[in-house]
Amino acid sequence: MLTIFEVLALPARRDVIELLRGGPKAVSELAEALGVSQPIMSKHLRVLRDAGFVSVRADAQRRWYELRPEPLVAVARWLEPYRWMWESRLDLLGDHLDTMGKDSTP
Repeated sequence: MLTIFEVLALPARRDVIELLRGGPKAVSELAEALGVSQPIMSKHLRVLRDAGFVSVRADAQRRWYELRPEPLVAVARWLEPYRWMWESRLDLLGDHLDTMGKDSTP
């Protein structure tokens, strides 16, 4: 079984996760949105399902995939000790952008 980070290493899987943020989607919708075949999309979805990132429910002939938050919570927890590295830089960027906005006012 792949680790959470191995699952997220593939850009196509991150793209699927991004698409599912908007709500449940069928395999065909995801495949079309990413420009891949349904068999390829099904392989990505199987990896995401096995890792707990998505759940699936059957509705007649269609399979609906939905994002599950638990693995993303685990990633957020892992990143927490490193948050200081980018928060201070984001604060500085915000200050700079605020200054730029004031300078451009007539």
